[in-house]
Formats: sequence, C-alpha cells, structure tokens
Amino acid sequence: MPHADKTAGRDDYQTPNAKNVYEVTANVLPLHCPTPETSLWNSHPRVYIPLQETGEYRCPYCGAIYRLVEK
Repeated sequence: MPHADKTAGRDDYQTPNAKNVYEVTANVLPLHCPTPETSLWNSHPRVYIPLQETGEYRCPYCGAIYRLVEK
C-alpha cells in the first residue's frame, strides 16, 4: 500500500505571508507589496499599500500586514 499523505484534505493552510508584519517609516512611501526583497517565485501582482489613510494595511494577496511607525 502506498504511503498516504497525512496532510491531504486539510484546509487549515495559511497564505505564505499571513503572519508577517512589516513596520515601515514614512520615508519609504509610497510602498507596494511585494517589496523588492521578495523572491520572484514567491511574488504576486504589485499592490500599492495605502498606509497614509489608516496607518495599517493588510495585503489582499498574501496577507502581509504593513504598519506605519515613527522613528
């Protein structure tokens, strides 16, 4: 009998950046996700992050959270 994948059928997988939180300062605005540091294999379409409006924003593609901080 072939080895069965124990995770088959699970639906509790998270998007790759769902737990990432990035604190950024105003000098990097306008900001977009994915950032230039992101690997191409792990990319999604570019989305500009409107931090000026609320101070925090979650990317609709990968779930990464961006927070505007003062430093």
